[in-house]
Amino acid sequence: MNISHLHDWNLSPAEAIAIQRQLTSQIIWDRPLELASVKLVAGVDVSLQPDTAGVAHSQAALVVMTFPELQIIETKLATIHTPLPYIPGLLSFREGPALEIAFKALENEPDVLIFDGMGRAHPRRIGIASHLGLWLNKPTIGCGKTLLIGRFDEPLQERGAWSPLTHHDEVIGAALRTRAFTKPVFISSGNLIDLTSSLEVAMACTGKYRLPEPIRAAHNAAGKMFG
Repeated sequence: MNISHLHDWNLSPAEAIAIQRQLTSQIIWDRPLELASVKLVAGVDVSLQPDTAGVAHSQAALVVMTFPELQIIETKLATIHTPLPYIPGLLSFREGPALEIAFKALENEPDVLIFDGMGRAHPRRIGIASHLGLWLNKPTIGCGKTLLIGRFDEPLQERGAWSPLTHHDEVIGAALRTRAFTKPVFISSGNLIDLTSSLEVAMACTGKYRLPEPIRAAHNAAGKMFG
């Protein structure tokens, strides 16, 4: 899979924030995506674990599925030493280096990718789904399990109900109830897709579990690397 190397990863936090502010204006977050055009969807996740010496390793997993059947056709894994400690708002610089390796090895090019993380729902509007979406030049969606920023009203308890996620009077995503009477997930546009389409893709990829199947598969694949 082709991926554009837009900048170095080995940056200080201040340099990383400057890069985010520079790239934000390039993100397209209001483009509709026709579900009928989607044949392959990918889930993206990174697991972290220290080794016996206490050194953290980042283990990236990409799982490509057919759509709408959601059958796995390819899994790619990559492991590196974690380059950056956890800093809120800079997840893409922590997980991006391992993901870049995995993406370059991918043989089946997905039409849309769902990241375990945020897209537009980010203090500088460039979460990992948006940031890596620029590198990939593909429609990307952020799917967060917990709230990073913003406010929302609890959506109705029925499956598929959602409410806007706002920050400074701007809609940056949605709280989506993927299963009735379970906690919502937080969906936001990454790049080259709008919020409505992001919600449609997320629901079309969700079965009996709270998380969309591509994210679940990627999470499981990344975890298996630890044995």
